Amino acid sequence: MEFFRKVPNIGFMRQRKLLYAISALSVAISLGAIFFKGLNLGLDFTGGVVVEASFPGAADLERTRAALVSGGIPDAQVTQFGTSRDVLVRLPPHDDANEVGRRVETVLQTVDPKVEIRRTEIVGAAVGRELLTKGLTAMAITLALILVYIALRFRWKFGVGAVLATMHDPLLVIGLFALFGWTFDLSVLAAVLAVIGYSINDTVVIFD
Repeated sequence: MEFFRKVPNIGFMRQRKLLYAISALSVAISLGAIFFKGLNLGLDFTGGVVVEASFPGAADLERTRAALVSGGIPDAQVTQFGTSRDVLVRLPPHDDANEVGRRVETVLQTVDPKVEIRRTEIVGAAVGRELLTKGLTAMAITLALILVYIALRFRWKFGVGAVLATMHDPLLVIGLFALFGWTFDLSVLAAVLAVIGYSINDTVVIFD
């Protein structure tokens, strides 16, 4: 399939100084948002109450959220989990987590009396801190191994350059989450690691 009748000649490198400035500004804004505004950590990291339920039919998430708000639980996060019938309800830490868990179960039964409560767990803040620490450690180890591989495969200068370039993309992603206050949880951390993988893949291809 032919898209161009002649070879296009786009002067990408002529715009490098402008793109350097945009990139540096984006990284500076991201770092500022991370350090001064901070991340809106999800329940995976802060701890809280988790209730997993299974409805007999497809779950109505909007109706479930409305029922929880009406039941005096406005801070609940309702997401689909597994199949269309499974629902995961997450709440931030409470003084009486057991009571809050029972209230969630009662509200879910008003949505559908045949709902099945599969589990109710209380995740402590200590566990959340451990998850965050291990996640950041995994990210640091990933970057270190990338540096070693590229230094051995090509040159050490390429390794340093690759790591600096690879840090650019996850910094922007994390900065956006900090800037807009989006919830940062384990799934987002996994996505950031995936971004690192895709970024380094392009770099290795170019070096090769």
